[in-house]
Amino acid sequence: MAGTKSDYIPALNRRWLTPLYDPLMRTVMREEVFKRQLIELASPQPGEQVLDLGCGTGTLTLMLQRAQPKAQVTGLDADQMVLKIAHQKAEREQISTIRWDWGLADRLQYADGAYDLVVSSMMIHHLTPETKRRAFGEVFRVLKPGGRFHIADFGPPHDRLMRWVVVWMAHFEQTADNFKGQIPTYLSDAGFEQVVETRCLRSVFGPLSFYQALRSSPAQTGQARLQGHG
Repeated sequence: MAGTKSDYIPALNRRWLTPLYDPLMRTVMREEVFKRQLIELASPQPGEQVLDLGCGTGTLTLMLQRAQPKAQVTGLDADQMVLKIAHQKAEREQISTIRWDWGLADRLQYADGAYDLVVSSMMIHHLTPETKRRAFGEVFRVLKPGGRFHIADFGPPHDRLMRWVVVWMAHFEQTADNFKGQIPTYLSDAGFEQVVETRCLRSVFGPLSFYQALRSSPAQTGQARLQGHG
């Protein structure tokens, strides 16, 4: 997913590798482990509108719907091939409640304040720094006041082993600013508050960080100001 229909980066960087994406994520990245943690941190609630931004083949999207059957979940991606795979997976699991949309992260098709929760897993590092900033601005726009944004993606290294891996991985795709810890800055610049790295994990491709950010409601902003003057 990236800035235009023609220049997005497919799963694994090459379209012919797309069929290998799910097996690789399952065996090498242990995606069930970190995606369960992402869902635990995001905590979707009954009746919430939930967007999986850059849903890929739909693994996280389906996990979100299973974790909270009473939420309305939408999966969005710029790659028609992976969306077709996501559709097929949902059909096999007989889950028909998910909405699957084609779209771009930095030009979301949704109305202002359409979602309570936006999650994104291993998509942000595909975007250029400029597209990341635009995408975060769009997420801020489509979130309701009080809405949450949860991300699991490459982040800064916290130990010597991960620092060594980062030296090699920083040359691939658009990962350099992720590894430099720039994601919280981009989120804050987009208007988000309470931006924190909540958790970090090791992976064979580099450190994974979990971020959460809040689009504060007027009441929350006023309370924060009062506490600041207290």
